[in-house]
Amino acid sequence: MIGRDSDGVSWSQGLRARAAMLLALCGVAMGTLTGACRAQDAKPPKQASESKNRAGSSEAAAKHSLSGAASEAAGLPPLQRVGGDKDAKAEKRGENYYAGACMITTPLPVGYPDPTPPGAIDLKVYPSVRRAEVSGTTMPDYGMYQGFFPLFNHIKKREIAMTSPVEMDYRMLKADGTQTKDHERSSDAYKPTENDAGDKEAAWTMSFLYRTPELGATGEDGRVEIRDAEPLVVVAIGMKGSYMLARVKIGVAKLSAWLESQEEWEAAGPVRALYYNGPEVSRADQWSEVQLPVKRKAKVGDAPAPNVPEVK
Repeated sequence: MIGRDSDGVSWSQGLRARAAMLLALCGVAMGTLTGACRAQDAKPPKQASESKNRAGSSEAAAKHSLSGAASEAAGLPPLQRVGGDKDAKAEKRGENYYAGACMITTPLPVGYPDPTPPGAIDLKVYPSVRRAEVSGTTMPDYGMYQGFFPLFNHIKKREIAMTSPVEMDYRMLKADGTQTKDHERSSDAYKPTENDAGDKEAAWTMSFLYRTPELGATGEDGRVEIRDAEPLVVVAIGMKGSYMLARVKIGVAKLSAWLESQEEWEAAGPVRALYYNGPEVSRADQWSEVQLPVKRKAKVGDAPAPNVPEVK
């Protein structure tokens, strides 16, 4: 059976049930672990040797942040309105954000730009962030359900507070919202294919974000990979409504139209979505963003500009 949200986006009955369970679990995670975030901020300093190691890690991450996207981000503010509803606002009260009926009550990673309100299109600069990632080849709406459990168990085991957003990278989508040729569809899954380096590329990656790198080391934890994502310059559109691939495609189409309307920026990486809410917020009022990494278009006579690194 097929159901529809109030905005007309379709859900199958099975997907509704899975999504409801996923959002319920996300709400438990955000609700029970958000307080830990403030507790972590209040903890006394680590022992000297551990602090030194963490400081070295932070310094390396900071140097990492200056590479790759630095030339693209030069002179850019963290966030600037470039299209869509130019009057839309995200109001910050303490660590929370509000935009009409939408709200975010879980802290963002340190250094992250403010969320883009629904209907607005922003150009944004993101710093390097430590992410716990799970990748897969199933349909992404089911993948969110499958990826949640190992990620939640990872942060629970390490006593790492939940942050917002949960990030999804959609490698099986092109910048215009259509499927890439690199990921063949097979029944309810996408076949992983080899890139030019011979590495297998998953169709999607789901990530929980560390608020700061000091909360845990990089490495592997079962299915979970913990790594520092490259800094990014993105064009982002704020979205309102239930979290699903169909809505992501709507956002991608609007971003693609914006890219075609100007001459400075072009797409430079896989489609991303940032999901900010758990089930304490009704589906109709859930806040998200759809994003495309971008780079400056090369001008005639210019040396080729370095690419914005892909999220892997």
